[in-house]
Amino acid sequence: MGFEDTNMRNGRALSDQWADSVVVRPRATEQHITLHKRLVLGFAISILTLIIVTVIAITLSVSFERCAAESSGTLAGNGSSNKSSQSRDRSISHRESEDGQQPWRHLRLPATLRPRHYDLRLSVYMDNFTFSGEVNIEFECVNSTKFIVLHTDRLEVNKVQVYSDSKKTGVMRIHRRFYHQPNQVYVIALHREMKPLRTYKINITFEAQIENELLGFFRSSYMLYGERRYLAVTQFSPTHARKAFPCFDEPIYKATFRVSLRHESSYQSLSNMPVEASTSDEDAWVTNHFSRTPRMSTYYLAWAVCNFTYREAVTDNGVVVNLLAVPKHPYAAMENWGLSVFVEQKILLDPDVSSFSYQMELTMVVVHEICHQWFGDLVTPVWWEDVWLKEGFAHFFEYIGTDFLFPKWNMEKQRFLTDVLHEVMLLDGLAHSHPISQQVFKATDIDRVFDWIAYKKGAALIRMLANVMGQQAFQRGLNDYLVTHMYRNAARDDLWNKFSEAMQREGKDINITEVMDRWTLQMGYPVVTISKNDSLDNTVTISQEHFVYDTDAKIRNPELFQWQIPLTLTVGNSSHISTENTIWVSNRTETHRVGHMDGETWLLGNINQTGYFRVNYDLHNWRLLIQQLMTNPTIISVGNRAGLIDDVFNLARAGYLPQNIPLQIISYLSQESELLPWHAASRALYQLDKLLDRTEDHSLFSDYVLKQVAPKYHKMGWPTTSSDGSFAQAAYQSQELQREVIMLACSFGNKHCHRQAVSLISDWISSNKNRIPPNVRDIVYCTGVSLMDEDVWEFIWMKFHSSTAVSEKKILLEALTCSDNIYLLNRLLNLSLSSDMVPDQDVIDVIIHVARNPLGRHLAWRYFREKWDILNSRYEEALFMNSKLISGVTEFLNTETEMNELKEFILTCGGAAAPAFARALEIIQANIKWLALFEHQFYQWLRKAPGG
Repeated sequence: MGFEDTNMRNGRALSDQWADSVVVRPRATEQHITLHKRLVLGFAISILTLIIVTVIAITLSVSFERCAAESSGTLAGNGSSNKSSQSRDRSISHRESEDGQQPWRHLRLPATLRPRHYDLRLSVYMDNFTFSGEVNIEFECVNSTKFIVLHTDRLEVNKVQVYSDSKKTGVMRIHRRFYHQPNQVYVIALHREMKPLRTYKINITFEAQIENELLGFFRSSYMLYGERRYLAVTQFSPTHARKAFPCFDEPIYKATFRVSLRHESSYQSLSNMPVEASTSDEDAWVTNHFSRTPRMSTYYLAWAVCNFTYREAVTDNGVVVNLLAVPKHPYAAMENWGLSVFVEQKILLDPDVSSFSYQMELTMVVVHEICHQWFGDLVTPVWWEDVWLKEGFAHFFEYIGTDFLFPKWNMEKQRFLTDVLHEVMLLDGLAHSHPISQQVFKATDIDRVFDWIAYKKGAALIRMLANVMGQQAFQRGLNDYLVTHMYRNAARDDLWNKFSEAMQREGKDINITEVMDRWTLQMGYPVVTISKNDSLDNTVTISQEHFVYDTDAKIRNPELFQWQIPLTLTVGNSSHISTENTIWVSNRTETHRVGHMDGETWLLGNINQTGYFRVNYDLHNWRLLIQQLMTNPTIISVGNRAGLIDDVFNLARAGYLPQNIPLQIISYLSQESELLPWHAASRALYQLDKLLDRTEDHSLFSDYVLKQVAPKYHKMGWPTTSSDGSFAQAAYQSQELQREVIMLACSFGNKHCHRQAVSLISDWISSNKNRIPPNVRDIVYCTGVSLMDEDVWEFIWMKFHSSTAVSEKKILLEALTCSDNIYLLNRLLNLSLSSDMVPDQDVIDVIIHVARNPLGRHLAWRYFREKWDILNSRYEEALFMNSKLISGVTEFLNTETEMNELKEFILTCGGAAAPAFARALEIIQANIKWLALFEHQFYQWLRKAPGG
């Protein structure tokens, strides 16, 4: 492969004046950066629509009177024409090679042509799962060229014609045409050049299979009244529109689309736009002609052929809402403009059996996809390296939008910390992390950028920036960004410039680009250490360094890792806390004067964890904070109580603190009445438990945890069985806290909790009436399966098959992985992969949950390696799913033998998933190292623990 066009490689341009005018800014970050404040979206006009649409969306239940069809067809992707085209490729003339005119060898399409409009006509044959199509692409020539380079993948291209105008009168002679597989492009070489500023049209006919996978134009199936039925749907993001039709399949090549779908009249079809006209053939086939779309990228084009019934609603503003739910999908949902597609588990809701957590999750998925209508659909990143520009914003506004709908859930100020910030900092604390904005050099890199760094770190950085800027400036800058670049593409500098302008209008001359480059162009995050000085001048020493769990894996040049940190700081004592003060930390070590301090005054940094960094203190300050939590925890905010817990466990894990500090801090939990600190503690304790659950003294740890949990557990008790499953907002926090405490009690072996779970399962079996409260069903099912005999496992397995509620099916399936019977676990693994009983997207969850079971960990690890070829072929292109699987199966391995097994496995099977395997190896090495260094110290303290 040749070198790519440097003008097209990176997406850091200001807007999209056009592809070849994109200016590439160097990645080197500046040494000095500054920051300031903002919050919420140009949600001005948008927020009202979002709220109304989301309320309607989460009440919709897309019931299925589904598709009919069977058989399977065979049509080779790119087929025989590929073989001949490859030989034609090799025979490209000596003259062309000498001239270096081989644009098909570059990663990016040449910037010589710009598509304006696609007319796409498809005939869909559900009897043999094939389709044929014809596409007319109107395009403008930007620079003289005789090559048309389009993306295709697995398409059998038949006829190709090129016209010198849009009226099809001037047919241009084609010198040769061929497929270049390495870059998935189809090349048409003309006899004469196309001229700048002229409009041309290309007509291509093609055919292909409706694939039995999760990308491109694929098929799915389900059972209805004992009969298997089929549907076909698209998933084009990020690079799979080319599997359905020849196109300029890069986000910067925006165009309008008209789609026509022809199919049997027993089916209906959907696309991004409403049906404009419908015609019927004599042979009982129908053709739906859809309206012209707005200007958009190819990966947002979508269609489906199915036979579902649906519910439809209209907002007060006249927006028609009806959402498509499909049985299988590579992601939770996809935000195709006008046709958002959801996997069934993320949209269908039965409030009688669904927990608060499930209802909350569905709400957030819907809000996320609606937010994408602005961030992604309306304004699209120039190139995939800045995919976080859409995913980070959508993930952030999940919490803002859900807060607006259900304010008592307190999502942005509380659950964001545990569900986003704490989770992504685990991943970003690895030496094998990567910058949020990462260069894409080859096609396989494109799928790799869709990970939690893009989604969750993107959201966390946006939240930090929003809080620093202040709501008004943030909202103004965001609104300007969306309006300026609507229906176009934008890069991160476009956003930073709008934010800088908004700050200047408030009289603050801050260069947001300089501030944010440090956070987006380098991986990881800092740990800020605050130490009180011995002198009496009320000064503190503040230092920063790159936080990495394995200190031996730190980068060779740590001085390059330096951030501009907006550190909010306060001082307090047993009865009073001062107003927070913001200190900008830009050097490795600084001295600052703070409020009056004495020997009993403690310091607290990163108020409410709005910053994307960890905070450490001298040991005396840690002891003062622990004392404060024990005597009067409410002096410290809920967000900071959760933040202290998360920071202290992770700092100890990385060796910054003695191992007893996190164990001491959780001893205050019996006094904690808020959900968030309990949620932070449970996440940290489960991680530690999985690290220790195969050690000889594990019972010392579980007994200690139970002593901290027992008072709260007995005080709160169990929920009543009369829950109506409704969105009872007032009860949300207390019910979720009750659930968190019950889960900890049952997980760590509380006998009363076990008896209660067994009793509820036994009542269900004997009465055949499920009176288990929805909010704790997953806990009860798992506990019952783990403690009771094989008959209970078979009962749950039977209920999994007979249940029609997707939320119920999910927790029943996960409960089956809790068994302590190796035979049953192995049976479940084999059934999930080799039969149609378990949906494709759930197979990964089954394997991961078996791996989380101490008795199933080695089984899942062996099964993963034995079945890797099958798993990899099924999920290979959906790298997000493959990475999730690799991480889930390996994250709690902690022996030298397991590490060597992974190393050996990587040598033969790394492939495209190599980055995920590298992270997995680092985590196992860190697990082994922690046990070697700290296990003895950890258990030694537990043996002497007060009240232990």
